[in-house]
Amino acid sequence: MSKDEITLKSAIAQGQMIRAGAISASELLDLHLERYHRYNPSINAIVFTQIERARRVARTLDKEHADGRHRGPLHGVTMTVKDSFDWQGAPSTWGIPAMKDNYPPEDSLAVQRLEQAGLLIYGKSNVPFRISDWQSFNKFYGTTNNPWDLSRTPGGSSGGAAAALATGMTSLEIGSDIGSSIRNPAHYCGVFGHKPTMGVVPLHGHMLPGDHAFIDLLVGGPLARSAADLIAAIDILAGPGGYDARGWRLTLPPSKKKTLKDFKVGVMLESPVGVQDNELTASLQKSLEQLEHAGVMIDYSAAPAIDFKRYHHVYMLLLRSATGLALSHDEFASNLEASQMRADTDWSHRAYVERGAAIRQRDWWALHNEREALRKAWDEFFAQYDLLLCPVAASAAFPHDHTGERPDRTIQINGQTQSVIDQLFWAGISTLTHLPSSVVPAGLTQSGLPCGLQIIGNFLEDYTTLEFAHLMEQAIGGFQCVPGYT
Repeated sequence: MSKDEITLKSAIAQGQMIRAGAISASELLDLHLERYHRYNPSINAIVFTQIERARRVARTLDKEHADGRHRGPLHGVTMTVKDSFDWQGAPSTWGIPAMKDNYPPEDSLAVQRLEQAGLLIYGKSNVPFRISDWQSFNKFYGTTNNPWDLSRTPGGSSGGAAAALATGMTSLEIGSDIGSSIRNPAHYCGVFGHKPTMGVVPLHGHMLPGDHAFIDLLVGGPLARSAADLIAAIDILAGPGGYDARGWRLTLPPSKKKTLKDFKVGVMLESPVGVQDNELTASLQKSLEQLEHAGVMIDYSAAPAIDFKRYHHVYMLLLRSATGLALSHDEFASNLEASQMRADTDWSHRAYVERGAAIRQRDWWALHNEREALRKAWDEFFAQYDLLLCPVAASAAFPHDHTGERPDRTIQINGQTQSVIDQLFWAGISTLTHLPSSVVPAGLTQSGLPCGLQIIGNFLEDYTTLEFAHLMEQAIGGFQCVPGYT
């Protein structure tokens, strides 16, 4: 087996090699560093490293192995973490140049749990400004490129994470997701991702300086090259943190089903608020036909009893209310003034940004109350169906475009100009109501770009979506190495 083949194996397989004595943690780290030095100059996925610290940790893990002690199935496996997770000795910039000297005094809880489980962290991956874009670029660290096509985005905000995984520079990552920031990069780069049920993975140490309260809708979760890796990561990361850990315990239910033939799923391929790319839809349809051939019971007409246009409206206002918390006083004042100038009929994306940032508590509560009713509709749907399968975005990875501001940017879909923001429908479909969703690579489009299928499950049914992802991977294939990176 070549060195490159080893680094592109799943994290679980690498952990098995370490336990079998086929490779040491130090040797595995060196193999990943080789690929980092070889590919990162063109990809720019990993933007900060602590290599000597990683070597010291690797030696400790190797000694533990020699003494017959193992911290778990991922003991000695090399990984990186998204910039926004605190990791001592490294800055948490959130893509904001003014935060280049924000060195946290302690590790985030997620990093603590990963290191306690024997994961070996050597660097941080790139993000967009304020971790709020489907492109991963900022004025401090620059632009991350998609390894499938360097002229295209790897997604965001966990774009560096997905690009590093796709090229074997790392074997596990942790990202965060409020607007598909785990799922979108997984889809664009051809890797796996899991957005957990809200609250399953604690976000202590994934906060802006001075913040003590958590942001509505935001979750943390893993990205990987196999579904088994996602499951192993959730096993490590899940559980209450902070004050809750004094008394609360989390027991996620096991998967409802164990074979593809057991699953009854609904499918939704069209967005009610935007246009879908025909190439992407055709590729997803092919994967669905393969799943049906493998025995999955698919109902193309099944969907929750929800007005999804209204659903998207509620999501956009709550999303922009949450992301608006990061605005400066001047930015807030500007959004407030602009929102008051908007016509009542204007619900452009910029209108959502302005109105969401300036929303009153009374109006926020009304939207939250509406969300709680929508959760009941999902629960009724999942009483009859195990999962809902749908796209992650409206298209495969699109070309870099850093002009102007995000609300004004466009992409080409089916030869026509569309707003890039319309794709947020597929982000909000699980995020608004706190549902778990996993992303599985589902082949390539006719243009040769990867695409992912989004698997949505009921509240706290994370292991059901992950089990389906694992079975789908076994049945129709999963991660494909990027041509030229073997």
